[in-house]
Amino acid sequence: MAKGKHVRRRKRAGLIIILLLLIAAALLFADSNLRLTVSRYEEKFENLPASFDGFKIVQLSDLHNTEFGKDNSRLVKKVAQEKPDIIAITGDMIDGKGQGEYVKTLIPQLVEIAPVYYVSGNHEWACGEAKGLFRDLSELGATAFRNDYELITRDGENIVLVGAEDPLGPYDMMTRQELMEGVRAAEGDKFTVMLFHRNNKLNEFADLGVDLALCGHAHGGIVRLPFTDGLIGPSREWLPAYTAGEYRDGDTVMIVSRGIGYYAAPRLFNNPDIVSITLTAE
Repeated sequence: MAKGKHVRRRKRAGLIIILLLLIAAALLFADSNLRLTVSRYEEKFENLPASFDGFKIVQLSDLHNTEFGKDNSRLVKKVAQEKPDIIAITGDMIDGKGQGEYVKTLIPQLVEIAPVYYVSGNHEWACGEAKGLFRDLSELGATAFRNDYELITRDGENIVLVGAEDPLGPYDMMTRQELMEGVRAAEGDKFTVMLFHRNNKLNEFADLGVDLALCGHAHGGIVRLPFTDGLIGPSREWLPAYTAGEYRDGDTVMIVSRGIGYYAAPRLFNNPDIVSITLTAE
């Protein structure tokens, strides 16, 4: 009997350990997908106009129709706490039909905080909702870039904010090279920030003379482990490059957001990511 009791106790202890491990795994999984974090960067540039010293950009990317709190209250609160001068949304805001209410709920709250600028991602075009989204954004007070740009002015000085359409856009749209040629012809060599959804064009941005590029698309590599740049890329390749954080090529800086929502594959060790960038003049 004593031996039998000992065996039963060991089995019970084993089941308790397994249960605790499952609970811990569930909590970790929930934390990885539900707890919003803020990645903050301070970027110094010699050619940044002095009046833009301290200018702050909050970047949101790859929302994928995901909500954080009722009407995205937790997301909006986090953005507001950063006190941004502008908010940049770098694509994949939605990924399917019938998601217009998501946009109509979120965008009016964001434009109350700061001017909102948007460029398309691959999912808006793939699901056939891109043109409707552009219309909704415009009606809600946001700027939807379609391979164009806007001057941001402070105390009589300007920087250029450029929005490059996702490659899944219209087949006859201008290239990013043509876009930047037009910008340079009109505005000279002003400090330039480019919004572009995809994360694999650092060398191209450098060749085009972009000072700061804000991108997304990679979802942080979906699973992040120590000493990796994310495990899985947007095309399901292993150990991709440029999945999150700051990358440089010469004087060009590219910031890649880990994104906020998820599509197909949930996150692990890779919390939803609000990016906050402060520009400083050297």
